[in-house]
Amino acid sequence: MRSNLTDLAKGLALAASLALLGGCATSKDELLTHGDHTMMDIWQQAADAGSGGGTGQVAGRQLLDARQSLRRPLTEVDVQAAPAEQLRYTRTAQSEIHRQFQRLPNPDLVMYVFPHLAGTDPVPVPGYTTVFPLYQRIQYAMPGERTEDY
Repeated sequence: MRSNLTDLAKGLALAASLALLGGCATSKDELLTHGDHTMMDIWQQAADAGSGGGTGQVAGRQLLDARQSLRRPLTEVDVQAAPAEQLRYTRTAQSEIHRQFQRLPNPDLVMYVFPHLAGTDPVPVPGYTTVFPLYQRIQYAMPGERTEDY
């Protein structure tokens, strides 16, 4: 019985190695045929086919012309106002934390502990009041979540 199992294992190993060697026998040129077209040619053909013919290039040119007409040079007033305008949008660590991740309210809970006996040898403990936060950790709101009272 043991010889049958070892023969089977050897046969499986031989079959696996032949399959691996057979996969390496294929050449790249047979597997991936290539013609005279470049990737740019294929891209242009796909763009033209998607837009209904040769109008893809015309539409692209019209889009570029429209964008160019909207562009204008900066005036001196724009150059002077740029630092103040950019400062409003500049992110700092402090503004990120305080604006985006606001702390959620963590109310204090007041608890009164009545007088009791504690421990293995019952020791009297007088009544007392203690204060602890509702949440164990500080909780933060996700950006855009409502943090004001409902």
